[in-house]
Amino acid sequence: MKILLDTHILVWYFTDDAKLTNEARKMIENPANEIYYSILSVFEVEIKHTAHPDRISLSGEKFIDYCKKLGFVQLPLDIPHIFTLKNLTRQENTPPHSDPFDRLMISQAIVESMIFITHDARIAEYVCPLIYKI
Repeated sequence: MKILLDTHILVWYFTDDAKLTNEARKMIENPANEIYYSILSVFEVEIKHTAHPDRISLSGEKFIDYCKKLGFVQLPLDIPHIFTLKNLTRQENTPPHSDPFDRLMISQAIVESMIFITHDARIAEYVCPLIYKI
């Protein structure tokens, strides 16, 4: 199975954070699964690390190092990912969600037919069978 991991899932995995569920860890470590990370996650980590190194000690460079060492595959951002944004829909009566990183990663998962693993309840409000909230 091809799995795209949300940024916080990757950070939790790399830092052995207790917030990462056993279910998510098993999916990541299952050799039958091909694990992907979005280039957007590198961007997101670097922005957050630069702004608040006390809150996220992991730099973009270290993030990529971990991904490479673990054999995770980098997913670039491509034009079809961007154009898929217009097709994203949310469940009825849910507030707007404007996080561009989240929306683009959902679009990437849709275009590439990947399961998108997240812990973010706001992402789970999208109408998309590929989103898997842990």
